[in-house]
Amino acid sequence: LSVFPIRIIFFLVLFPVAFFWLRRVYRILVKKDFSEVALKKGVPPPNAEKYAPYEMVINLIGGTVMVVVIVSVLLGQLDYDTWVAIAGSTLWIKLFMSFALGRQAHGIGPGRKDKDASKAKQG
Repeated sequence: LSVFPIRIIFFLVLFPVAFFWLRRVYRILVKKDFSEVALKKGVPPPNAEKYAPYEMVINLIGGTVMVVVIVSVLLGQLDYDTWVAIAGSTLWIKLFMSFALGRQAHGIGPGRKDKDASKAKQG
């Protein structure tokens, strides 16, 4: 069994990944659509426009790196191990950064801000 089909599939997956990330940049920057900013369980925070620039930069860097990898592979400038390392690292870092931004935007745990506000009113 050859690993060549797996390499082709992984390379082809880079196209929709780059497209979706760069489409998010377009939606945030041009259309001012913040419905996909800092998601937690598929829901944006109430103040999504505050976190939109960060989400846009994360997606812009990730999408640009993926496009550079695609072009470099098509031009034969990167060997398999190199482009897989770059694409894989970019994918994981982007996912972790978006996850962290979503958690930061939604706060820590349910109702924490309300408890802090009630303590401030009492004290």
